[in-house]
Amino acid sequence: MGMDNVDDIKSIEELRKAQAAAQAQGTSITNYNQWEQILEDLETAGVESTGSFEGDLKLHSEVMKKIEKFIEDMQEAQKQQEIKPQNNDLSKVDKQTTTDKDQVIKANVANGTSSAIMSDYMKYYHML
Repeated sequence: MGMDNVDDIKSIEELRKAQAAAQAQGTSITNYNQWEQILEDLETAGVESTGSFEGDLKLHSEVMKKIEKFIEDMQEAQKQQEIKPQNNDLSKVDKQTTTDKDQVIKANVANGTSSAIMSDYMKYYHML
């Protein structure tokens, strides 16, 4: 099965079918695992696939940038609302925790693995 059959993939279902068909003929879709993950993220965000790996890769990175900005804005808003403790030790601990949390969230976004964040984000995506 040549790459020409893979140009019109619009969903995870279609990608999986195409991969199964390819494997039956002893080949495999280029970038299959990465593409499957990308399609999952796009589907979660309610964004339509472009139908090609290159297009989806680009689209995915744009969506992820918006999500990161969205999360940062949310965190900024939360920080504004938080009352900082007067005790310096406490505030140091608090800062450390926040930094760790930021790292975890960034890592999750980068890996596209945080489905809770993605589904929250989904609600806002169409308002952007």
